[in-house]
Amino acid sequence: MRLEHTGAINTHTTPFVEISRAEWAELAPTTKSPLTEADIESLRGLGDRLDLKEVEDVYIPLSRLLSIYATGARKLHRDTTDFLGERATTTPFVIGVAGSVAVGKSTVARLLQMLMARWEDTPRVELVTTDGFLYPNAELFRRGILDRKGFPESYDRRALLRFVSKIKSGAEEATAPVYSHLSYDILPDEEIVVRQPDVLIVEGLNVLQPPTRGGLAVSDLFDFTIYVDARTADIASWYQERFLSLQRGAFTDPDSYFHRYSQLTEEEARATAQDFWERINLPNLEENIRPTRSRATLVLRKSANHAVSTVLLRKI
Repeated sequence: MRLEHTGAINTHTTPFVEISRAEWAELAPTTKSPLTEADIESLRGLGDRLDLKEVEDVYIPLSRLLSIYATGARKLHRDTTDFLGERATTTPFVIGVAGSVAVGKSTVARLLQMLMARWEDTPRVELVTTDGFLYPNAELFRRGILDRKGFPESYDRRALLRFVSKIKSGAEEATAPVYSHLSYDILPDEEIVVRQPDVLIVEGLNVLQPPTRGGLAVSDLFDFTIYVDARTADIASWYQERFLSLQRGAFTDPDSYFHRYSQLTEEEARATAQDFWERINLPNLEENIRPTRSRATLVLRKSANHAVSTVLLRKI
C-alpha cells in the first residue's frame, strides 16, 4: 500500500483513517499545555519549527492517545495473566518512532517522552535511539560499509533485539551503547541503563523493518509505532539546511569528525550536502525507510513548513 501526498486517501480500501490537522486538534484534552516555550526550545532539533501551537494541536492529542493505548495494554496483560493463572508482572509499553534523516523524528520522540511522563499512568518514560546500536566505525570499515551508515546492515540488529526483548520481558535493567555525533562513533566506555520504565520509546531510521528469514524483528516487540513523513523534496531541503547549520556550529569543534567541512564556502557546503543526500540518505529513504511506512500504527504527515498537516491512524 502507498500513502500518497496528493488527494485524499480512500479509507475504505486502506487500514488507515485520515484525520485533518483541524479535526485532530479538536481531540486535545481541555487542559493547558504542560510545556513552556523554554521546554520547547530545549526539545527542538536543528531546522525544526516546533512551537506551543504545534504541541497543543498535534502532540498533546497524540500523547493522550498513547496513554489510552498504554493503559489498555496494561489491562489486557493483567487479564491475560489472570486467565492463565500466572502472577502478573508489569511490562513496559514500547513505542517505535521511525522516519527519514532530517524529518524531525528525534524531536517527536523527545517531545513524546516529556509529554507522556506527565500522564498519571506513565510517569517513567525512557528514550533510546538506535544510533547506539550502529556498529563501531572500525567494524563498518572492515565490512566495507562505512559509507552506508544508517542502512539496515550498519546496525547490530541482534544487540538491539536483545535489548528491547530484555526491556519487554520486565527485566530489572538493561543497558544500551552510546553514540557520539561529535566523534561519529560508538563511545566504548559509556552505556545507557534503563530500569523498568512504564514506557520505552525507541527512535531510529529503520525501527519498522520487518523480520528477515522468518526470524524476529525489533518491530515485533513494539506496542505502538509512529512514522514521521514528508515529501522527499522537503526532506532534502531540510537536510541541506541542517548540514549548513552544523557546518557553522558543531563542525567548527576541532574534535568533530566533520571538522574538515567547517571551512567550506556556503556553495561548497551545499554541494557536499547534496552529494551526501543523493548518494546515501535518499537511497536509504527510498529502499529501506519509506517502504516501512505502511507498517506504522500512526503516520504524522508534515508540510513544507515542518508543521503536521494530516494524521493517519490505523483502524482498530
